[in-house]
Amino acid sequence: MDKKRILCFGDSLTWGWVATPEGAPTTRFPWAERYTGVMAAELGDGYEIIEEGLSARTTSIDDPVDPRLNGSAYLPAALASHLPLDLVTIMLGTNDTKSFYHRTPYEIAVGMQKLVVQVLTSGGGVGTVYPAPKVLVVSPPPFAAMPDPWFQGMFEGGHEKSAALASQYRALANFMKVDFFEAGSVVTTAGVDGIHFTADNNASLGRALAAKVSEILPRG
Repeated sequence: MDKKRILCFGDSLTWGWVATPEGAPTTRFPWAERYTGVMAAELGDGYEIIEEGLSARTTSIDDPVDPRLNGSAYLPAALASHLPLDLVTIMLGTNDTKSFYHRTPYEIAVGMQKLVVQVLTSGGGVGTVYPAPKVLVVSPPPFAAMPDPWFQGMFEGGHEKSAALASQYRALANFMKVDFFEAGSVVTTAGVDGIHFTADNNASLGRALAAKVSEILPRG
């Protein structure tokens, strides 16, 4: 039996950023402790998880310092590279709340919409016959208090925006007829920086997403 292939597209929460009081630099949780690794263990041998996490990645806007971070500029190539795929999960938007982007929650959701359209129109890849995969939009959880002053400035006004993403993404998913999961329903950003996950957060989210994936892509 062919394995069901799931691409997890995201930012530092998907990459596995270990929160530190100083903010950065940091290291990465081991595979078995990242939510993607927990998903893989929960789903079992019939599924294959492919990580595509990049710290500071946005949905669809260029970072003023680092040109690598626009998710919509990279996703089409990633999709073509990893076909065939059965499902793509997208958990982005946290970085779009940064103060220098001046994006409203609705505008961030429009960025997510661009990614959803890229997935739904990705069938064929480069010279292949594979169909486009399904999409699961995942809203990241809201921020907690941030002790680091650099992060405070970077995400000024972001607490309210991050809290509004779930309702905007749910509306988007209903409009686009794709699946949706609210990460904030099972985890908080309990890392010491107020932005990232703890090992327990990763475990809880991985189990919850595995259950959601099992609904979308039932075994066999």
